Amino acid sequence: MGEKKRKARWLQFLRFGTQDRPAQQIGVSGGCLSTVLLFLHQVRGQSAGSAFRAGQVEPRGYSSSSPGSAAQDEPVKKLIVGLGNPGHQYACNRHNVGFQCLDRLAQAHGLSFGRAALNSLKGRRAKASLALGKIADIEVVLAKPLTYMNLSGQAVKQLVNFYRLPLEDILVIYDDLDLPLGTIRLRPGGGSGGHKGMRSIIEALGSQAFPRLRVGIGRPPDNDVVSYVLSDFAAEEQITLESVYERVVAAVELFLREGIEAAMNAYN
Repeated sequence: MGEKKRKARWLQFLRFGTQDRPAQQIGVSGGCLSTVLLFLHQVRGQSAGSAFRAGQVEPRGYSSSSPGSAAQDEPVKKLIVGLGNPGHQYACNRHNVGFQCLDRLAQAHGLSFGRAALNSLKGRRAKASLALGKIADIEVVLAKPLTYMNLSGQAVKQLVNFYRLPLEDILVIYDDLDLPLGTIRLRPGGGSGGHKGMRSIIEALGSQAFPRLRVGIGRPPDNDVVSYVLSDFAAEEQITLESVYERVVAAVELFLREGIEAAMNAYN
């Protein structure tokens, strides 16, 4: 089957499902559909089937001009990281709300994630899918680690070292079981709270002193945390998430303009 036909079939499946499995039954509905379609866009240029089977995407990042232009022409000032697991099967999971928020942020500012070896990393493969550009007139890198959640620190440390960023210029967005759905919280530092992605970042950086934005997903009624975080948001939860995405985008913009304290005062 040709590449165009393969992608067309995937798009049809994600939009409408099949006769036996409508799209609603595979958790692809509402705002989450755009996240999955973005994933399809990110794997252009390779076999969509092979990317899905591998469960991850090759890293790429570029600004509106060319790969690496931000690092070469104007120094990157801030790194915004969203945590999640790569692969279409995780795209709508509660555990991937960091990725989902970053997709909305990129979309709001006309930035794109993609797939390539970054010139800005001098031929090395980035361990994250990147988008480079300006938000609030500040040169930023948006990063979605492709290492899977538990090894997120590898991707973050690579970027922090390359761009030579102080830890106060990083913001990590991730899911939090201890906050109810619809709630966001910003902090200038702190522990992992049991979140394995955050634990990995803290260990890799050797410090807890970096800003973070927690997005509440609530706790499961049956206490089965693993199944809960790796399951998709329910249709009714998607309605609440739309306003959450908007608040996260606004909070990140304020963080970029005025710093973590201002963002905390406005959105906590």
